[in-house]
Amino acid sequence: MNQPKPSDALSRSRRCRSARRRDDLKVPRVWVPDPSRPGFNAEAARQASLLKGASEEVEALRFIAAAFDWRD
Repeated sequence: MNQPKPSDALSRSRRCRSARRRDDLKVPRVWVPDPSRPGFNAEAARQASLLKGASEEVEALRFIAAAFDWRD
């Protein structure tokens, strides 16, 4: 399989970013925890257990469902 030249990929990327800017879109950059880090799963489970059964759980699940189904 032929790989595109780096300059071709860079050019395509620049054109794509320019098109998005013309559409008034901006690239989001967010730092998130690394799920491959040791202890990540334990911390995620700990935080989930804090929320389970709390009154905020239903609100959080509704928010997640609404954010996931963004096509509407």
